[in-house]
Amino acid sequence: MEASRDELARFFEVVLPHLNELQRRVVAGAMAEMLGRGGKSAVAEASGMSRNTVIKAEREVREGLEPTERQRAPGGGDIKAEDKQPGLLEALDELVHPETRGNPMSYMRWTSKSTGHLADELVRQGYKITDDTVGRILRSIGYSLQAPSKQKEGTAHPDRDAQFSYLNKEVGVFMKAGQPVISVDTKKKELVGEFSNGGGEWQPKGEPTRTKTHDFVDKELGRAVPYGVYDLANDEGWVSVGDTADTASFAVEAIRRWWCSMGQPRFPGATKLLITADAGGSNGYRVKLWKVELAKLAQEIGLEITVVHYPPGTSKWNRIEHRMFSFISMNWRGRPLVSYRTIVELISNTTTAKGLKIRAEEDLTYYETGTKFSAAELAAVPLRPHKFHGDWNYTIAE
Repeated sequence: MEASRDELARFFEVVLPHLNELQRRVVAGAMAEMLGRGGKSAVAEASGMSRNTVIKAEREVREGLEPTERQRAPGGGDIKAEDKQPGLLEALDELVHPETRGNPMSYMRWTSKSTGHLADELVRQGYKITDDTVGRILRSIGYSLQAPSKQKEGTAHPDRDAQFSYLNKEVGVFMKAGQPVISVDTKKKELVGEFSNGGGEWQPKGEPTRTKTHDFVDKELGRAVPYGVYDLANDEGWVSVGDTADTASFAVEAIRRWWCSMGQPRFPGATKLLITADAGGSNGYRVKLWKVELAKLAQEIGLEITVVHYPPGTSKWNRIEHRMFSFISMNWRGRPLVSYRTIVELISNTTTAKGLKIRAEEDLTYYETGTKFSAAELAAVPLRPHKFHGDWNYTIAE
């Protein structure tokens, strides 16, 4: 499957620079239609086009396009900027797409949606464009200037974007200094046993893997709890697979195992560690046990530990979700997770064309929920809140 994605990416890499905007849409739409289910996402990923563009292109191809020698709509004047500069339309669409605002997937990527700021960002990327042209293109692809409409339950925290910016700044400072930066999170709990797993894999015709009809938890095997640690600088990860509960003690133990097995050899001269984590869960900013356990870890490994949390409601932006967990899910799709050993082996065998490496290990420790600790233990935590949102950003000295 990896080879086919690489081949698709290579195809677009070779072909797209030689095509105008209309031709690029035709090729992308035809390829998406040919691939069938999942084709639009595969083409978007391989070509670098936005998924919205590919969806529109596939619909145009399906409905039928008349051959034409035009590169643009009828009319006089110079060839449009988006036709003369391959990739411009996709780059602009990515900047104004609703999910782009506050997206830290590319660190230090922050752009206002005003046409002036959008033009400045596109010029920085190497395109020739003015703010007037940006406005014209946005209108042509269906965007309009509008205020947010409150149609979803819950609202974004007012400091959401500011926290993303702060997170990016901290990551940049640590990486520039050669200090380790990790993203941590708990992957979705998985049923262990002969249960169906989403997706499919190649099998002899008429001989599918047989699984249980109903997804009731096996009382003996239970659910696997994978807690992951992702090293942003080296594209490496660690996953501890537990079988009891997702607690702060379990989370910090996973970080400890990563450091002893992978982190310390990678960063022998490290004096600090930066952890980026979700706002909730076992590593949430309100979890006192998380901070108590981190204090123990800091003292044990001799590192000053800084934690920067993603703002509430933004867990989907956590780097580990996109750089590691998604590939693990793709690697074991269609395969029943019949045992903890199977889960560990499938995680360990997960790789990507860009070189992702993961180590996994079963954690057989029994972790009690509702662990009690004294007020003195909490008071003894050498915690230093940062000036900006000290609840989300703090440092624990060794």
